[in-house]
Amino acid sequence: FELLVMPNEAVSIEITDAYVKAQFDQLGVRYDKSGDQHYDIASAMIKSIRGSDPNAALYWLSRMLIGGESLSFIARRLIISAAEDIGLANPTALIMAQSTHQAIQTVGLPEARIVLGQCILYLAMSPKSNSAYQAINKAMNLAKETAHLPVPIHLRNPANKITKDLGYGADYQYDHDTPNGCVQQNFLPEELKEVRIYRPSARTKEQQSFAEFQKMWSGKYPI
Repeated sequence: FELLVMPNEAVSIEITDAYVKAQFDQLGVRYDKSGDQHYDIASAMIKSIRGSDPNAALYWLSRMLIGGESLSFIARRLIISAAEDIGLANPTALIMAQSTHQAIQTVGLPEARIVLGQCILYLAMSPKSNSAYQAINKAMNLAKETAHLPVPIHLRNPANKITKDLGYGADYQYDHDTPNGCVQQNFLPEELKEVRIYRPSARTKEQQSFAEFQKMWSGKYPI
């Protein structure tokens, strides 16, 4: 590339590597949408949301916007943040993030900045829980390790006479036929029936929701 320098008879300038770097650092926004800046600033925005700092989250969002970042890329990161870092502590966060993704495609810039800003503020100030993130990761690992275990026979689909004669679905109990809508039957392979995959966050209303859920199981759900 070429670096053009305006002539100045009163000042002698030595064009060194350091001088060139300094000039480019002052030219404006440093944002490479295909390089490290792209991911570093997105990471800073997400970590600011996770850390419940709305000011910092808005700042990094603005850095991405003035750098020309894809609106869809930003919105997808917010959807992930809503599910991973807020989750069941405030399920509405995921609805907000998904609505944001749709809204920015409808209005475009410059108004899309307002939509994104509103979503950022909502996510950053929401209570946080990563219980869903932890639970699906544990479930995926468990599924890989135990993929050989058969489906319990009472949960199998009796699709024809042969499978019915083999007892498929014979001992299944229809939950809606019970007073509280929960039979309290086993839905996992016998070897895993005491495994605990999901653990609610103790810091949020999620714990209260889980306490209500436990009433359906008469306090017997594995914890």
